[in-house]
Amino acid sequence: MKIIVFGGSGFLGSHVADYLTENNHKVLVFDKRTSPYIKPSQEMIVGDILDKKAVEEITKGVDIVYHFAGIADINQAKDDPYQTICTNIIGTTNILEACRINNVKRFIFASSVYVYSEAGSFYRTSKQACEIIIENYHKQYNIDFTILRYGSLYGPRSDDSNWINKILKQALVEKKITRIGDGNEIREYIHVHDAARLSVKVSSEEFKNQYVMITGQQSIRIKDLLIMIKEMLNNEIELKYTKQDYDEHYEITPYNFRPKLAKRLIDSSYVDLGQGLLEQLNTLFDTKIKKGNKV
Repeated sequence: MKIIVFGGSGFLGSHVADYLTENNHKVLVFDKRTSPYIKPSQEMIVGDILDKKAVEEITKGVDIVYHFAGIADINQAKDDPYQTICTNIIGTTNILEACRINNVKRFIFASSVYVYSEAGSFYRTSKQACEIIIENYHKQYNIDFTILRYGSLYGPRSDDSNWINKILKQALVEKKITRIGDGNEIREYIHVHDAARLSVKVSSEEFKNQYVMITGQQSIRIKDLLIMIKEMLNNEIELKYTKQDYDEHYEITPYNFRPKLAKRLIDSSYVDLGQGLLEQLNTLFDTKIKKGNKV
């Protein structure tokens, strides 16, 4: 099938594009910047999802659309609500309209577990709004969809907007990790390879017009996670917790009571959290050596 990945230059999107290619699909990557991970068999298109005509043109003849583009950093969304609403909501609507015009078979949308929460600021509300718009397009124009509600991701190709990547860099460079909060927050981290593999799996008929939750299988307190990292680094780093005055991240669970639930999709095999962290530390350490203490 011919599949386009909007936001395919990014952290999760680039991995999904790779798994789609491995499954013998013709893959187009659409993003505001050229992907450093683009494969010879993939087609790269540089563009903006706010460019309605460009989105419509590139979607012609496409069977499935994956939509990962937009503002995904909660703090950025909190600080710039206008751009968040324009990019996330108008951009999503542009892609949906292109799907309608070009009779795309499936629209697969990257949402978040934050849609269950009162936390998440404008990031959460933009995802909630997009989900409702997707439902309306399905009801009005019969556009089939799959909504993926992701939990906390980590792994290769992440940048400093990813908390795990940020603290691993801080540990290697500054010999310390600073955490806002007391460390009792609970997360279920999922390795990006696992998330990408499951994201490709949902393109099957079984998941048509479904809501799917993709999170890790290992719940862990942030405090325990930081101790694990400290031990991996021979207990040579300092762990520091600072007062949490105002934060848009949930503490124990994102869930508030809401009527629409999602299936939780898990696989029989997955990357162990400790092994995944160790692999990422090794990669960052190699980068540090090459760049002279700059990770």
